[in-house]
Amino acid sequence: MFEKLNLLIPLGNYFRNKSIQNFLFLSFIQSSNVLISIISMPLLIQSIGLDQFGLVNLALSVIAMLNILVAFGYNLSAPREVAINREDKTALSRIVSNVFSAKVFLAGIASLIVLVAAFGLGLFSEYRIILIFSLLLLFSEATLPLWFFQGREKMKLVSIANVFSKLLFLLGIVLFIHSPEQSKWVNFMLGLLGLGINLLLLGYIHTFLDIRFYRPEFKAIWKSLRENVLLFLSNFASFISINGGLIILSFFSNAETLGMYSLAERVVMVLRLFPALIVQAIFPNASKLYQEDANRFYRFLRRVHIRVLLLGVVVFAGVYLTAPWIIQILSRSTLDESVSYLQVLSAIPFLACMNIGNVTLMLVADLKKLLFRASWMMCVYMVVVSAILTSMLGGIGLCIGILSTEVIVFLICLVLLYRHNRTLFRGYYS
Repeated sequence: MFEKLNLLIPLGNYFRNKSIQNFLFLSFIQSSNVLISIISMPLLIQSIGLDQFGLVNLALSVIAMLNILVAFGYNLSAPREVAINREDKTALSRIVSNVFSAKVFLAGIASLIVLVAAFGLGLFSEYRIILIFSLLLLFSEATLPLWFFQGREKMKLVSIANVFSKLLFLLGIVLFIHSPEQSKWVNFMLGLLGLGINLLLLGYIHTFLDIRFYRPEFKAIWKSLRENVLLFLSNFASFISINGGLIILSFFSNAETLGMYSLAERVVMVLRLFPALIVQAIFPNASKLYQEDANRFYRFLRRVHIRVLLLGVVVFAGVYLTAPWIIQILSRSTLDESVSYLQVLSAIPFLACMNIGNVTLMLVADLKKLLFRASWMMCVYMVVVSAILTSMLGGIGLCIGILSTEVIVFLICLVLLYRHNRTLFRGYYS
């Protein structure tokens, strides 16, 4: 019995580790999003058709790109500020008020950009109405308090709230989306439900955590925006590199091809979130170890990296082998073109895991400029190469371009680290 207790106690300590808890709750949020997304795909394809499904996802890709502007790097900087000031209610109140004010303002700017582009410049003609109805997602992103709970390292409530909003979205699809003409309501409903749940979370923060909402301090907001510029630009470039494929394909293919590609892409890009979750989860502990003991930090990061790479191989093999079954389940039909896309893209999660070490090294050493340079070099490569290959080979060419981008960014980060911080490079790779 004592042997059993000895086994259970370390296991309990393991799960009480803050990095593990952060990863588990972030994984819970993303896995619930994955599950709801997977369940919703066949329902949407049957209700609105494959071509409208492709346009809905295309509009979602545009909104997701604009959400990078709304987030503006606060997803990395704000949790740190909350963690530092977690015992100071006044400071927390100012941080919360300024961050939410800045993000709502940015959501308004992003909405204005879409409206001018759609009605002033005549862009997005094929899916203009769907995109306009999707603008509510920008304000859902602006009011999402995930960064606040992440900084407090208490993410249970926001995880449950996220699942609840996605379940309501799934119920809304079943009850209200029944024809292609209703496709404009899909993203609108997702944004409306997310915004409603976020407002309830803000009410909880104010009422039960005693966080007040002050008038925005414009000097503080302007200062935080200036400090976050490199993070924003890095995130924007990374987003285009990872998620811009559907937008590039829209210039060369019809709506049906977009639908088949987006079906495969959604499966893979959900798995592509895994490396980012790992970095977010280990970042606080990695930063602390880096400051206290560099050798312990290197050992910690190597252990994490090796395990993640092994898991990436398993995911790659599993998705490649089961691709026909996955597409059959999601679309309830045989789509050989989608299967081909999924099999080629299945290597992306593993290739993305290769760069976890480099990205973490840059973050803990505060090498924002290197991260910025790497992100934009990756972005330029992806756009140019993927556009050329897509024009020549269609969807398969795009898949090849995206795969090669993951390899190129790993090599770019290696070279930049070696040239600009050899101590860090040799400490990790020696």
